[in-house]
Amino acid sequence: MTVFVVSLFLPNTINFTLPTSTSSRSRPRPHAPRRSATKIDISGKPSLFTPQQRDLTPPQTPIADVDQDEFFAQSDLRGHFPKQEGPRSTIAPSDPHSPAWGSGRIFTQPRSRAGSPPPADILKHNKTVEKAETLGRAGIRQPLPLRSDSHDRVFAHADWTVVPADQGNGGLRNAVQAAVRNDKLNDKIWVGTLGMPTDALEETQQKQDIEDRLATEHDCLTVFCKDADFNGHYTHYCKQILWPVFHYQIPDNPKSKAYEDHSWVYYVKVNQAFADKIVKNWKRGDVIWVHDYHLLLVPSMVRKKLPDAKIGFFLHVAFPSSEVFRCLAVRKELLEGMLGANLIGFQIHEYARHFLQTCSRLLCVEATNDGVQLEDRFVDVIDLAIGIDPVALDMNRDDPSVAEWMLTMQDRYKGKKLIVARDKLDHVRGVRQKLLAYELFLNKYPEWRDRVVMIQVATSTTEQAELDATVSDIVTRVNSSWANLAYQPVVYLKQDISYPQYLALLTVADALMITSQREGMNLTSHEYLFCQDGKFKGHNRNGSLILSEFTGSASVFGGNELSVNPWDYRQCADAIKKALEMDDEEKKKRWDALYKAVMHHTAEHWFTAFLTRLEKVYAEQHRRDTTSVPRLSINQLGHQYQRSERRLFILDYEGTLASWGSPNDIILTSPQRTLDVLNDLLLDDRNTIYVMSGRQPEELDRLFKRVPNLGLIAENGCFLKEFGSSKWAEMADPEKMRDWKESVEGIMEYYHERTPGSWIEPRHCSLIFHYKNCEDQESAARQAGDCASHINDACEEQRVRAIPIEGAVIVEPIDWSKGTAAMQIFEGLERGMAPNVDHVSPVDFLMVAGDGRDDEVIFRWANELGVDKTVKYVTTVSLGSRNTEAGCTLTQGVTGVLTVLQKLAMLS
Repeated sequence: MTVFVVSLFLPNTINFTLPTSTSSRSRPRPHAPRRSATKIDISGKPSLFTPQQRDLTPPQTPIADVDQDEFFAQSDLRGHFPKQEGPRSTIAPSDPHSPAWGSGRIFTQPRSRAGSPPPADILKHNKTVEKAETLGRAGIRQPLPLRSDSHDRVFAHADWTVVPADQGNGGLRNAVQAAVRNDKLNDKIWVGTLGMPTDALEETQQKQDIEDRLATEHDCLTVFCKDADFNGHYTHYCKQILWPVFHYQIPDNPKSKAYEDHSWVYYVKVNQAFADKIVKNWKRGDVIWVHDYHLLLVPSMVRKKLPDAKIGFFLHVAFPSSEVFRCLAVRKELLEGMLGANLIGFQIHEYARHFLQTCSRLLCVEATNDGVQLEDRFVDVIDLAIGIDPVALDMNRDDPSVAEWMLTMQDRYKGKKLIVARDKLDHVRGVRQKLLAYELFLNKYPEWRDRVVMIQVATSTTEQAELDATVSDIVTRVNSSWANLAYQPVVYLKQDISYPQYLALLTVADALMITSQREGMNLTSHEYLFCQDGKFKGHNRNGSLILSEFTGSASVFGGNELSVNPWDYRQCADAIKKALEMDDEEKKKRWDALYKAVMHHTAEHWFTAFLTRLEKVYAEQHRRDTTSVPRLSINQLGHQYQRSERRLFILDYEGTLASWGSPNDIILTSPQRTLDVLNDLLLDDRNTIYVMSGRQPEELDRLFKRVPNLGLIAENGCFLKEFGSSKWAEMADPEKMRDWKESVEGIMEYYHERTPGSWIEPRHCSLIFHYKNCEDQESAARQAGDCASHINDACEEQRVRAIPIEGAVIVEPIDWSKGTAAMQIFEGLERGMAPNVDHVSPVDFLMVAGDGRDDEVIFRWANELGVDKTVKYVTTVSLGSRNTEAGCTLTQGVTGVLTVLQKLAMLS
């Protein structure tokens, strides 16, 4: 079995070696002498490569003085070329701050030939091309698309080397590496792009050579996309649309719709390229695991070509509430794309719940706590937090460069408390809020001035110029207020730092402060807690963690961190004070609990737990698929019937014993053949029959008044009429029923008024919102989805649930179902027929038949009785086309069921 690990970027990329003159023309800036070093790839094997000639003078950091810049600038030498005593396991930064696509400075690679933003002519309805032609005839010149320089052609013939990439999901790479190291993953293939422009390599043998070497030596399947396609997909749709929306930042500027319209086409193209690559290389039994928001459409695209494929999907970022997600123009397409998987994973329970609510509301499908029920299959949904790789991280801490940097920083900041932070400079990360809180802290607690330093590492992005200026102003204000010749309260580095320097910084820190406004798992906090274990004597240990409550990591730390609301500056300032003044005993107690969580939620645990769960749910879903469920064997059923002494039949009515349409079209008469078959079976005293229905008790009494000794289950288990009795027993508390019905009826009335053609059907223990006869079905389905979501959110404590079904939303109690009624019937028969035997059931033959969603619970219950041998012969029969837990199917529908029952009656 091969595991396809599908992510946007491969763990490897290509570094080209160009002639010196060409290289200098292509990148006109000063370069250092060429150096070579031993680099370790993701497999742990050393490989020699020559990095591009690189500028050793980093970008100057505004605000921080030149001396501070020079201090941290040494990372260019120490970070990329650490002193190593032989090969050691490498680890990718868990929260990588990757450069913008096509503009990386670490490697020599072609420049992108894509224009920006995407051209408007990709949409057929757009009139921009026609307008441009009109302007051209009038003599008005339009901007020409970006064209590559002639020097790009040399890449097609240049020497090249495979090197570890600086882009991509570092946490995922570390998880794969940990699983391989511990023999939990023996056969894997990465599927992704090179993370670099590739138009310069078109129509060349070199492109094929790169693809072949990555496949044979690095287990990588390379997806090649045109620069324009990738730029529209990644730079525009992913970063301008999906990333903000998934983090509750709705694009509200006028250009956002243009990006949405134009770049969606590219998003589909790139996703299709990934799907095609997977389909071409997939073999039966392989596992396909797709990662993150860049590839939301891939699961369904693969599912269409490979219906039996084993597909998992994991979203590494947050998933917003339905109110935010519904703002996307292609919301249904994205949800349906994800639902192509067998198993969908999220970092925490909150994100999984948001996804389930969004599916219920926007797709009008049934979403349970376990997943989403589609027409033909069930999609499982779980939450599983990713973590770090402690083993590789610990080995990397042994790098001599780390120890050197720790000594250097301790000497430089002697006598000072250090608050450290490393964030990408965008609105989601909350750098502005953090610095304002720190400023308030220094204002509010003047005794800490001259005694504390905040080191903020921030990777700048071109799209955040306004935020960059705002943050720089705050840093200037803080430093101008309290800095002196020997002290600077904020060290602000608008550049990333090397990995050894980063580890040293986490080790010597007294506190780490993270104020993200929304985030999946912030693995920087996990790495910080691990580095605070006191491994290096004489250095800090058990440091405090100040963490935003809006990060996924906060949900796994159990409140042992100092949780803050990033918008509450006073609370953040007080948290800084508490972190710095906390006594050693409390620090140790908190750190122990946090460290325990970090060591439990490791990258390896996450990787193996997801794949184990995927294997389990795939087997279960495959078993429940109607094409896998065997046909009912009438001969075998007949033999079991004849050998049994006490028989119990529990039969659904609508769609099983009678062919009825939708509930509002039902004519309340029962076919004579159905009544005759039931009467024939009941002639045998060994037979007990219960008919179950969603209808009200009064209706069932009228339907079956000519079948004496028949037991009835009404309103899906809320009412029970035992065989031989004339009275109905109400299982639910009538007073509680009245309470929740009043609440739900008010909500339904609200949506009924806004949905012309809809109507509300009241029942004793349920309410149904019908919209099948509405003229505007799209609008009605949207209102029905909102109605179901509203009821589920507002009435959860009243133990009711709203379930979307075809053309309606039914609201019914959670605590009562056909399954609870069946259990009561079975227990009653056991007590009545065998009062002196408490471990053997008097029933040795049980047959359950049904065709709907609400019958699955009783199939499950009956099958368990058969597995644990409580009942000798158990037969569960499904008539529907949906996936089922029944043990067998009947393809002849109602006629088939009546024929089977008639044959059994004749055997009596």
